[in-house]
Amino acid sequence: MGDIGLYAEVVAKGRLPQHDLSYCQDNRRTADCNAMTQPLPLPKYHQIYLVLRERLEDGRFAARVPAEMDLVKEFGVARVTVRRALGQLVADGLIERSPGRGTVTLAKDTTHAMRGSPPRQRVHLTGLLENIVNMGLRTAVKVVQFEVLPASEKVARQLDVARNTLVQKAVRVRSTGDGPLSHITTHVPQVIASGFGRRELGKKPILMLLEESGVQIGRARQSISAKLADVAVARLLDVDVGSALLAVQRLVFDVNERPVQWLQGLYRPDRYQYDMQLSRVGDIDAKVWVSEELSAQFH
Repeated sequence: MGDIGLYAEVVAKGRLPQHDLSYCQDNRRTADCNAMTQPLPLPKYHQIYLVLRERLEDGRFAARVPAEMDLVKEFGVARVTVRRALGQLVADGLIERSPGRGTVTLAKDTTHAMRGSPPRQRVHLTGLLENIVNMGLRTAVKVVQFEVLPASEKVARQLDVARNTLVQKAVRVRSTGDGPLSHITTHVPQVIASGFGRRELGKKPILMLLEESGVQIGRARQSISAKLADVAVARLLDVDVGSALLAVQRLVFDVNERPVQWLQGLYRPDRYQYDMQLSRVGDIDAKVWVSEELSAQFH
């Protein structure tokens, strides 16, 4: 969260170095580069470093990081800028660079597993899930990616299945009349999701599809943090690259405590908010706050 805080403190105070702007102009970059040449709050190399670090933490690079020139093309910057960003990742111990091998990732688990013992309180859980479904019914959705693929180590760990077990992956963007609202990536075991596909995901919330497939939803574990928009997400959500987004991870279980869906959501904070009602319970010497109701709102 330190980088997010720094982002907020220095927002709108700087632009890209002139040589990076010239590079984009000389090479006639497309929308990705145009987004990166807007007034930005951090040096370009540091923004690229933050985006690459989040991809590493999400396990999106597997064992190898893209070559320097591939990153130059993606971000529309000079090679020296990419090298500086990669240098920071080396200093963090996240990657290793060597002649002949290129840039490889190092085995370092930076993720926070959501699995574990159930929460002590399950207060109005049905209301939360019903609220999520209701929001899905009131927004338009576009399925931008759909595939059935072997589960990566990270996905397998969350869904409690063997690695390479077939899972359904879907990436959807939800919108209202005012524009895009959220970027949602879901993974569901294919043995559960075989009854629906891209067409159905474009019409109904996935929780409804799961229930129609015979799944009885029991509970969910959720974490909320922040992430920075990379090039692909920024384009889909119509925000600048490096913009702070609300990041939600949700693991849904059935009534038998079997994980049935892992969701990773990125939401525009200017159009989305969570409201939680809290109550104080317990003895006078040990009162604690517990949630009574959680709702998601968009505007």
